[in-house]
Amino acid sequence: MANDKAPKTWQYKEIKGFLSEKQLAEHKLLYEGYVKKINEIWSKAGSADKSLANGTYSDLRALKVEETFALNAIKLHEGYFSNIQNSKPITGKIAEWITHDFGNFEKWAEEFKALGLCARGWVVLAFDIEEQKLRNIICDAHNQGGIWGCVPLLILDVYEHAYFMDYATARKKYTEAFMQNLDWDFVNSLIEKYKLTQFRK
Repeated sequence: MANDKAPKTWQYKEIKGFLSEKQLAEHKLLYEGYVKKINEIWSKAGSADKSLANGTYSDLRALKVEETFALNAIKLHEGYFSNIQNSKPITGKIAEWITHDFGNFEKWAEEFKALGLCARGWVVLAFDIEEQKLRNIICDAHNQGGIWGCVPLLILDVYEHAYFMDYATARKKYTEAFMQNLDWDFVNSLIEKYKLTQFRK
């Protein structure tokens, strides 16, 4: 499995009132770097000597650990860039599910924004397939904090590289602006894509 991942592209260059062209361009370069690294990791992992596998250190272990870091970085960035393309009102299943699981949109948003100030890397609104409910999750690193069996639906990047050119240290202002620039149609498209359903009444 070598060199088979290509970076995605997004048509927008800036989001007025939210992120500048320079901020987004630099951020997307970082994302593209992760794509290059995952291809390098996959290429090397295929030829790593499995007879030397060891829990303290081995080439195979190091490559597989860093695979989780690089691949999660790709998936999280792709979700982030996709859910901020256009500002659209919340409608559809995601609106119903947020009301069902959090009481109302305002309660959900209050927690999500607060987590934006708590997290060191990411905040993710995810659907727990087994529990059949939405969860707000924080991840302090790309490969730390995720929960097995959850599908990420809405992703906020709170690493400084995501906003520092435009907001400096004003992470709260950036988080508030993020909440005003969400494409809920994209979130609903993920629910349809993965055929997610809530069976609970």
